[in-house]
Amino acid sequence: MVPSSTPSVLRPMLATPGPLPAPGEEREWAFEAKWDGARCLADAPGDGTLRLVTRAGNDATATYPELAPLGERLRGRPAVLDGEVVVLDAGGRPDFGLLQRRMGVTSQRRAAALAGDHPVHLVLFDVLRLDGRPLLELPYVDRRAVLSGLGLDDGPHWSVPSYVTGHAQATWEATLDAGFEGVVAKRLTSRYAPGVRSSEWRKTKHLVTLDVVIGGWTEGRGGLAGLPGAVLAGLDEPDGLRYVGSVGSGLSGRERRELAGYLEVVRRDTSPFRNAVDVPGAHWAEPRLVAEVTFSGWTSADRLRQPTWHRLRPDLTRLD
Repeated sequence: MVPSSTPSVLRPMLATPGPLPAPGEEREWAFEAKWDGARCLADAPGDGTLRLVTRAGNDATATYPELAPLGERLRGRPAVLDGEVVVLDAGGRPDFGLLQRRMGVTSQRRAAALAGDHPVHLVLFDVLRLDGRPLLELPYVDRRAVLSGLGLDDGPHWSVPSYVTGHAQATWEATLDAGFEGVVAKRLTSRYAPGVRSSEWRKTKHLVTLDVVIGGWTEGRGGLAGLPGAVLAGLDEPDGLRYVGSVGSGLSGRERRELAGYLEVVRRDTSPFRNAVDVPGAHWAEPRLVAEVTFSGWTSADRLRQPTWHRLRPDLTRLD
């Protein structure tokens, strides 16, 4: 028996990080673009109103006023929809840095002003209830057919992007070329499991490898006191070294101790970066050391998005 869960207690189904399905399994999976945004359930009771609930269960209705017309579009069709709230840049790609300016705003006046400057877009990709009927036990492919039948493709601030079946590599390459965060693979037969991180859904992120120059560091906390908690990374450009963010994730204890010794040798009193470094307590270093990092893209402030340390590149150490 399907539980009659109310929207207020429903939670989005989550994907498990993992590789794309193997070529021999592709026909059993649907592939969607992975949007870099904030998960949200949209509850339209059918009376023209709309309630937005975040993944954590918080009410975000007042935060995104431009989505309210979706409730009117669904008048007479009570529904609970699953999707991702994003802010699109000038090239039509999701920009999480711009979305962060919108998140958590509860003042109606402030939310309305931000909606004019950085309007959000709700990417819809699932339906949990419709006309009072729970759809959780329907296979993914059937739920997507129901969602497509609601005629929500042409909204001013929402859309229902299509999915691809059986073409994992083509989807991977297309999303990489288009600047998306990655690919979500969903088994065609998968039921909707609220709040569960299921292997029936897989997310695979695009990661980019980059060599960066270390121009400083910030001290770690607790057991890392006295050691680099993060290094300050830059890129060499014709007009100087440009700061692109701090990298601390992925550093082992051994690497932090080794870096502490190296950075002591090349320390300096002033910043080597041509642009401002918005990090308190920075220690500066001569831009000699080069490191390899991975990251998932660029923020609107031209900073590395989700950077992770990979390794030091002694073969690229600069001697002058």
